[in-house]
Amino acid sequence: MENAIDDLKYSLHKGFIDRSIVHQGHHVPKLLINNAEENVLSTVIDELQKCQSFMISVAFITESGLASLKAHLYDLAQKGVKGKILTSNYLGFNTPKMYEELLKLKNVEIRLTEVPGFHAKGYIFEHDQFSSLIVGSSNLTSNALKVNYEHNILFSTYQNGDLVHRVKHQFTDLWEQSTPLTPNWIAHYREVYQPQAVQRVFEDSQRQTDLINRVDEATQIQPNLMQVEALQSLSSVRARGEDRALIISATGTGKTIMSALDVRQAEPERFLFVVHSETILNDAMRGYQKVLATEPASAFGKLSGQHKDMDAKYLFATVQTLSKEQIHTQFDPAAFDYIVFDEAHRSAADTYQRIFHYFKPQFMLGMTATPERTDDLNIFEQFNYNVAYEIRLQKALESEILCPFHYFGVSDYVQDGMVVDDNSQLRYLTSDERVKYILDRTHYYGYSGDVLKGLIFVSRKHEAVELAEKLTQQGIATTALTGSDSQQRRNTVIQQLKDGEINYIITVDLFNEGIDIPEINQVVMLRGTQSSIIFVQQLGRGLRKIANKDYVTVIDFIGNYKNNYLIPIALSGDHSHNKDNYRKFLTDNAPLRGVSTINFEEVAKKKVFESIQSATLNEMKMIVEAYQNVKNRIGRTPTLMDFIEQNSLDPDVLLSKFANYEIFLEKKAQVTPRISESASKNLTFMSKELAQGLKSSDYMTIEVLSEQDESFESLVEKLQARDSEISEADVQTSLRILDQSFFKKGTDKHYGPPIINIKHHGKQIQLSEHFKNNMQNKAFRAHLDDLMQLAHYKHMNHYHNSNSLQLYQKYSRKDFVRIMNWQNDESATVYGYKQKYQTLPVFITYHKKEDISETTAYEDEFLNQDELKWFTRSNRSLKSPEVQNVIHHQELETPMYMFVKKEDADGKNFYYLGTASYMEGTAEDAQMPDGKNVVTMHLAMNTPVRDDVYRYLVEK
Repeated sequence: MENAIDDLKYSLHKGFIDRSIVHQGHHVPKLLINNAEENVLSTVIDELQKCQSFMISVAFITESGLASLKAHLYDLAQKGVKGKILTSNYLGFNTPKMYEELLKLKNVEIRLTEVPGFHAKGYIFEHDQFSSLIVGSSNLTSNALKVNYEHNILFSTYQNGDLVHRVKHQFTDLWEQSTPLTPNWIAHYREVYQPQAVQRVFEDSQRQTDLINRVDEATQIQPNLMQVEALQSLSSVRARGEDRALIISATGTGKTIMSALDVRQAEPERFLFVVHSETILNDAMRGYQKVLATEPASAFGKLSGQHKDMDAKYLFATVQTLSKEQIHTQFDPAAFDYIVFDEAHRSAADTYQRIFHYFKPQFMLGMTATPERTDDLNIFEQFNYNVAYEIRLQKALESEILCPFHYFGVSDYVQDGMVVDDNSQLRYLTSDERVKYILDRTHYYGYSGDVLKGLIFVSRKHEAVELAEKLTQQGIATTALTGSDSQQRRNTVIQQLKDGEINYIITVDLFNEGIDIPEINQVVMLRGTQSSIIFVQQLGRGLRKIANKDYVTVIDFIGNYKNNYLIPIALSGDHSHNKDNYRKFLTDNAPLRGVSTINFEEVAKKKVFESIQSATLNEMKMIVEAYQNVKNRIGRTPTLMDFIEQNSLDPDVLLSKFANYEIFLEKKAQVTPRISESASKNLTFMSKELAQGLKSSDYMTIEVLSEQDESFESLVEKLQARDSEISEADVQTSLRILDQSFFKKGTDKHYGPPIINIKHHGKQIQLSEHFKNNMQNKAFRAHLDDLMQLAHYKHMNHYHNSNSLQLYQKYSRKDFVRIMNWQNDESATVYGYKQKYQTLPVFITYHKKEDISETTAYEDEFLNQDELKWFTRSNRSLKSPEVQNVIHHQELETPMYMFVKKEDADGKNFYYLGTASYMEGTAEDAQMPDGKNVVTMHLAMNTPVRDDVYRYLVEK
């Protein structure tokens, strides 16, 4: 108890009296706003996940705001944690449907106050010995929690404090006077409710959609932000004399209208739009007619099975009809000034190729959401590598071009002790119990709007048909559509969904692309993720904006699939294959900008974590595929930096498999060997020791010495002119690395001869003749320049342009030794900890393997985010000099640096959690399971471990 009170005292002292004190405690008052680094929602979620109960008092609640908490409230319900929400119908802001959503929260009691002018915004979280409060300007709405500029204060108070007593007393008084929320209350409220003119999130794009849908020939369609940028880029491409370009744009971002706007600005004499579906053809022509409103209706025509308007100025053709030789040969190859190929990734098909190579327009535009295909044809090459504009899912969401979404990863149904998944027998996939479970989860997470209009993706046709029958029997009108259904039936069923006559369409892969149903407000994935591309395509079916849809709900039923690691790849758009990136993405409470959220129920998140841990993301097939995709995109052999610039594979993944990039090119890209074996070893040295960008002095030394020889003093001066943070000790360490004296003997067998020579006691430092000769080779020099750029990029972006340890970055033991300028690489002898050179690094693997030796089964444990119970090595006692040095490390002026990783599967790198201090009087002799002596003690973290990192490390 004393520790808890002391912690609060430290926190309040720093927050309200003296901000300069170092030990801040875990409860420092904090200003909560929404910006690029953090938002109010993440703090609310953090507090919910730690609390024993909670009370929320807010005037305004939206369905979207509530949805962003639903998965977390569900997990709390599983743990038996309960809460209360107090709200009102002040100003008629809260909708009847939102109140219905509140009733779904089984662990939350809801009441309504009739206090006039109720405008409260407060969140109270009860813990064991203290309470945390968020008070300020944020209601429980998506905009207030993630987007709006808000002012809230998070602070904590001991349970016996006067302030928390008054706040709880006021809440309790108001609670006792309030009305419980019931279905009858909602029914009455619905009768008197008057919808308010609440601003919707789809304003700009919706106005454009409304204009397109209205029959108003005088209306001038104006481009949205994305379209303005794309149009400017297309004009620049044509100004350079290019005759073709590619637009890469996420589903629902207005590609068709953008192309029409470009046609309007280009003013071609004749125009051709090529599409693979007559349904899309009709939609495209209507859009063009609205954009080109000054053109007469007779200027637009179709070329399809039923229509042959060959002379139209603006011709819209299906590829199936136009590709016929007797059709396209009726046109002069130069008949059209401007041609658009919709869904350009399909251009590998023979039908597209016949059209593509026959016509010779002045300008050709390809449009696609997914250019990375496995087809032999390279569509980037087709359009001369001119990517005029690219907007992927994450950017489109940030720009508010797409409808926001709330993604929920939920665990699939467990039957007979087994999780149902794609490999289960059909009778399990469509059992009554699973259907009930599906309906329970889809009902809980709900949808935006008045009527459910959803898409369900499954893995088998028979599953689609049987599930449709079962859902219909449960009162949820559902129809299955498969590839065997005619286009006419598809159109009929789609219209039924739009009109609200049915609630769900169930399909396999039929609606991955090309189908435009803006009314969809729920997407359900009842299948494993086989491809991140297909995942995004299916997610994208619900992202078009339309009136009365503030967001789309995406419910992903996650089974025991080995490909679950593809989920964070798809949702993040990160194709680095860096496991740590994906783990961070899963632990971040708000990884997307805007009001969209990504939520995993706890059990489902564990399944994804397990998949990431077990996946081999540096498989040769993956590396070669990433290489080929980047090469296709840029039209040349990519550099390592190209992988980063094209949002592709993390070069570290490639270099974990190959000693250097040249070896990969020789073995897997059929590049003829271009450098000597000795030069290759030097590349290996730079790839393994310099490319990480750990210290700027490492790679800058090579850059300086490439210009001329230097003395130690002049080298330090020039390096410090480039980076003032570089110390003489940093330069000394870098020189020992570059001349290989830092490493154990025999390193040159793998790294080749040292790349620098140091003569006359540092009076002359120069590149070695061997290295200079290597630099005369163009291929070697290109690799060297690439590695120097990569090191600079990582130093700036991973280590924030700093040569010292950065909080929450990951480091190996060897990285620590280098950063702290130890004389030699002694990382192999550090083990769990080592006190040397006035430093005391401590490395902890938090979750040990079950089969670990009893002599090393240390039970290091975080007691909270400020305090760690730590074990010394075995065969140690309180009298051991080593232990005494640890206990007195502060008096010895030896900082204790804490590094922790979750488990061995995380690899050799540990999160740096800052420094810690021994807590006086906590050291005790103890025994290991094998009977050997050990000392335990408590360490105070000088900086409390950040919530998301703490949860990730501690959770099993």
